[in-house]
Amino acid sequence: MIAADPGASADGDRQTQLLRGALDMCLLALLATRATHGYELVRRLEAVGFEGVGYGTIYPLLTRMRRLGLVADELQASPTGPQRKVYALTTNGEERLRAWRCQWMRFVNTVDTALAEADTSTDSARS
Repeated sequence: MIAADPGASADGDRQTQLLRGALDMCLLALLATRATHGYELVRRLEAVGFEGVGYGTIYPLLTRMRRLGLVADELQASPTGPQRKVYALTTNGEERLRAWRCQWMRFVNTVDTALAEADTSTDSARS
């Protein structure tokens, strides 16, 4: 019998926290390329590597971003059924995305620097 990895739950929790911190920025980035509906956003998130992000996560986030004025929605005809709500980035959304992207790049650079320093310290300790 194989024992469960005690770190697996912690890794999953870490992944969830990272996703929460970046998902709204990623949605804005996807909407910056073209207006789309929630179903397509889930598919596009999966295509770029975000697995397991479902409609129960996306639609409340889109609603919150709409209330904040970052996205706008409108009903459009669907080729295969009833009208669907299509989301598009607003001017405020474009500005917020630019600001978040700068924050993200600074954050990633800081983390990369800390990790590189840790790698250097570990390599020195092994010598």
